[in-house]
Amino acid sequence: MTTETRDGGDAHPLRSYGRRKGKRLTARKAALVADLLPRLRPDLSHPAPNDVRTLFDRALREAWLEIGFGGGEHLLWQARANPDIGMIGCEPFLNGVASLLGGIDDHGIETILIHDGDARDLIAWLPDASISRAFILFPDPWPKKRQAKRRLLTPALVRSLARILQPGGELRFASDDMNYVRAALFTIGRDGDYVWTASRANDWRERPADWPETRYERKALSEGRKPSYLCFRRR
Repeated sequence: MTTETRDGGDAHPLRSYGRRKGKRLTARKAALVADLLPRLRPDLSHPAPNDVRTLFDRALREAWLEIGFGGGEHLLWQARANPDIGMIGCEPFLNGVASLLGGIDDHGIETILIHDGDARDLIAWLPDASISRAFILFPDPWPKKRQAKRRLLTPALVRSLARILQPGGELRFASDDMNYVRAALFTIGRDGDYVWTASRANDWRERPADWPETRYERKALSEGRKPSYLCFRRR
């Protein structure tokens, strides 16, 4: 059975991610998953507050969302660089969640919440115009033709993000798979609620200064794959 989104589509007819767990966690990370994660997990069994900033324990200027944060390097960097922003991260892979929890614990970060399940469930739960910036960085490209239907970025997801993004809000997408980049440009570009902000040819090849390099990006570059960085503004 699938669940219905506020936009009237299926929340997740196909799972867009692979395995949920990798190698065994260290004792410290296992303890963080058991003790810290439940305190940082939004409770989707209750209605979301009208202002998602109230989910955090301190007054914050905005709320940002990262879908598929991997090991959490980008999310942690943004939280440390923007202490007045509330960060909500989505990642179903337990080992990645545990890595982020370690960083949160190491640096005493109090502005990150974690949804360790399908991001589409969280997006459906969030209220309209509640997010100022959303990130989808290096999602699984599912490169084989028969796998393309499993990609996270679909017209339904783009529409759902348009609902939760504030007017003038930003959607950032990155990939080192050019087929996925082309698909993203087409899928997001055909939705009338977004404007691609590129103003010159190199804009999509140059990572902005407030967009830190991730472990996956370094791997892609070392293997000769050139990432593309796309920024869209919500009308």
